Amino acid sequence: MRSSEPIDAVKAVLLDMDGTLVDSDAAVERTWRGWATTHGLDPESVLKVVHGRQGYATMAALLPDRPMEINYAENREMLALETADLDGVVPIAGAAAFLAALGSGAVPHALVTSADVALATARMGAARLPMPRVQVTAESVSMSKPDPEGFLKGAAELGYAPADCVAFEDSGAGIAAAQAAGMRVVGIGPRAAAHGPTVSLPDLDGIRIEPLPDGTVRLSFTA
Repeated sequence: MRSSEPIDAVKAVLLDMDGTLVDSDAAVERTWRGWATTHGLDPESVLKVVHGRQGYATMAALLPDRPMEINYAENREMLALETADLDGVVPIAGAAAFLAALGSGAVPHALVTSADVALATARMGAARLPMPRVQVTAESVSMSKPDPEGFLKGAAELGYAPADCVAFEDSGAGIAAAQAAGMRVVGIGPRAAAHGPTVSLPDLDGIRIEPLPDGTVRLSFTA
C-alpha cells in the first residue's frame, strides 16, 4: 500500500539499484540457485539472504566456517556470471521518471549499490536508466550492507550530513544500512515493508519532488 505521508527537508537522495531502480530478481535468483545447488544448500533458504548484500557477505553468512579468501574468489566469479546474465532485467515502475525528476530538479543524488562497476553499468544499461554521476559500488567500500559504510560514503561525496539524506532501498540489509547511517528510508517493493522504512511504496511511480523555500525539497507520494 502506498503511503501519502511526505518527507520534508530533503537535501540529497541515495539510491540502491537492484530491487529499487532495476528489477533484476530473476537474474539474481538464477545465479544464486545455481550456487546453492553446487554447495548442497536449499535454494529457497539462500534466496532469503542474498538480497542487498555483496556476494562474499552472503557466502559468509551461509557457510560461516569457510575461509573468506574462498568467498572473495567465488564472489568474483558470481559477479561475472551476473554481469553476463541480463535476461529479464527491467526498470522498476517509475524509475526513469524519478531519475529524470531528480536531474531536472537538480537534487543531488548518488547510487549506493552492492554491485561492482561492471554489474551496475550492465544492469542500468539493460534497464535503459541513466547512471547517476556519483556512484558508490562494491569497489568503493570495505564492508557490505547492512554496514552503513556505503551510505555514509555516498552522503559525504555529495557533501551532506546523513540526516539530510533520504535513502531508497528494497532489502532488509539495505534498509538496516541506511538506518544505521542515520537516514530516513523509502522502502521499495514487496521486501521492504517488513523492515520498518520511513515510507513503504510498491514502486517509484508517482513520486513528486517539491522545492521548499529553505532550499530543500519535499518528497510526496500519491495514493
